[in-house]
Amino acid sequence: MLAEERFAVILNLLKKQRAVTVTELAQALDTSESTIRRDLIVLAEQGKLNKVHGGATVCQTTYETGEPPMAAKEQLQQEQKDAIARYAAAQIHTDDMVFLDAGSTTLRMLEYLQPGGNTVFVTNGILHAQRLVKKGFKTYILGGLLKVGTEAIVGAQAVQSLAQYNFTKAFIGINGITVGQGYTTPDPEEAVVKATAMQQAYIKYILADSSKFGKVSAVTVAPIGKACIITDCLPDKTYRKHAVIKEVDAT
Repeated sequence: MLAEERFAVILNLLKKQRAVTVTELAQALDTSESTIRRDLIVLAEQGKLNKVHGGATVCQTTYETGEPPMAAKEQLQQEQKDAIARYAAAQIHTDDMVFLDAGSTTLRMLEYLQPGGNTVFVTNGILHAQRLVKKGFKTYILGGLLKVGTEAIVGAQAVQSLAQYNFTKAFIGINGITVGQGYTTPDPEEAVVKATAMQQAYIKYILADSSKFGKVSAVTVAPIGKACIITDCLPDKTYRKHAVIKEVDAT
């Protein structure tokens, strides 16, 4: 039996039973347990199952179609976002050219930025731009359509504006992270802005509290390996095989 055929049988059994053992799979496929273990490793790396000791379990992936407004997002996971924002802000140095994505965690970064130096910011967040200017930073804001709810500037004009910049660092907010679908967000226009900013940046950071892992939104921004993730706590250590991840202390 070909590997792809074994994969199909494994995933079908997993869908029915929610959990399977290596022994069960070896008997069902009439193959060795070592072959099954290798198959499970491959499928786990593809994000199609969770490999556990002695077998596998179904991926606990949540699909989301909506997004709360900015005011509501600011109230969620506050301690975790503070820890992530503090660490992220410390990565910004004088002479950096920074893209700051619209989002609740990137907004918290501004509390930890120290005025001074020649750091230049570009952002698509209205609140972000206002607070950056008040702190004395040279700040550019993208033109385009102002999206109600997230208060982010999106659209073709915003994407066109981004193409002229070469960022040393980009800090991106995201709604969901999985191995298979990568970084995802509900809105196609916001996804294009995020993806373009990442393409224009030398170093890309994804700011995501632990609740974002295992969630999938409608549109993929980029594959998981395309950025460094800053999070408070990694719920599934297998993600480390696919991306550079920094866990920060939320206490």
